[in-house]
Amino acid sequence: MTPCPGIVDGRFLESTLAFIDCQAQSLGAEGYQALVAPGGSLSVLLSGMLTIFIALFGYRLLLGEAPDMRSGIVAFVKIGIVFALALSWAAYRPLVYDVVMQGPASLVADVAAPSALPGTSGDLPARLGQVDRALQELGRPNIGSALPQAAQPQTTQANDAQAPQALRPPVSDPPSIFSPYSLGTARLTFLTATIASFASVRLVAGLLLALGPLFIGFLLFEGTRSIFEGWVRGLLGTAIGAIAVTLLLSVELALLEPWLATLILRRSTDPFLSGAATELLVVAFAFALTLIAGLGMAARFAMAFRLPATLRALPGRWASALADESGRVTLPLRAPLTSGLEPPSRAARLGDTVAQIERREAREREMQTQATGGYGATAPRDRASSGPQASGLHQRRGVRNRISASAGRRDNQP
Repeated sequence: MTPCPGIVDGRFLESTLAFIDCQAQSLGAEGYQALVAPGGSLSVLLSGMLTIFIALFGYRLLLGEAPDMRSGIVAFVKIGIVFALALSWAAYRPLVYDVVMQGPASLVADVAAPSALPGTSGDLPARLGQVDRALQELGRPNIGSALPQAAQPQTTQANDAQAPQALRPPVSDPPSIFSPYSLGTARLTFLTATIASFASVRLVAGLLLALGPLFIGFLLFEGTRSIFEGWVRGLLGTAIGAIAVTLLLSVELALLEPWLATLILRRSTDPFLSGAATELLVVAFAFALTLIAGLGMAARFAMAFRLPATLRALPGRWASALADESGRVTLPLRAPLTSGLEPPSRAARLGDTVAQIERREAREREMQTQATGGYGATAPRDRASSGPQASGLHQRRGVRNRISASAGRRDNQP
């Protein structure tokens, strides 16, 4: 590991910013490689998490809970992401590290190019250092250019009107609690706001990148997925914050650089700068508050990120596409949902229950009809209402010949 350069005498601000940037990049890159090294504690932890995840999936199969196409695709996607990003620096660097560390600078260069803001082409620390040295120059006593002594008062007003401007007393700034220390306080505010805002986005990004394999492993389980989502939000917030800080500091440079150059030239004729120290303090303090607002805006935007909905909806679309193309995989028929996360409504569940009851009763009626030969009580109504049926032989009454008693005696006579 190459040590980062320290603070250089006479170049305090730019050397401090360079040191912070070097530490952030080395922390993110070398910290990641140290965590995923073979035999490391985090490598063993990730292997254990993968083993537990696969074991739980296998127990579901043993217990007869066969996963559908969506669950299978989600499981394989999780395992692929963990193996690709948490155990391989070659995949982690272009997909995560370079996006967070190098992406904001490239985006700022494209956005600020039309407006020609200073410092957006990679020379921001050097330009900020020049502003700091200009503030130091203004605070240095102007020896040899003191205000000349005022001439003796003249008796006539004409002579007073003809007095040169250099002999008149300067316009003093209204007194305030910062009046004796306005210029020093302005430099203090400028340095604090610049270093704090730059360090907050770069060092936090380096720390999150170094711990990336640990947070990526939490993607495997449903209960810990929110931790992975929080890690993604943190990286997104640092990236947006870096963009905001760079643009705001560039705007501050565009205001301070020509103004400070003019004030340095004025010191030869106006050593008191006629209230410019207070104005510099106001500008430095205002931009410090603006940097805080920019970081808060970045954090608020990052909190709007939601990961689970994307992970659940996308595999479902893949499964539906595969089922339609193959024609051999059929997913359970469900009512259409408005979101991949919403369960079926109560009305949809009641409708499914009623349909199942009707299908079961229809099957029972069909079985009863087959058992009675088609003449049972469950025969269709069109048979019963088709009209009277012709009676068969088994429906006729038995008829006997009726013989009277006299006819019988006559037949029996000899």
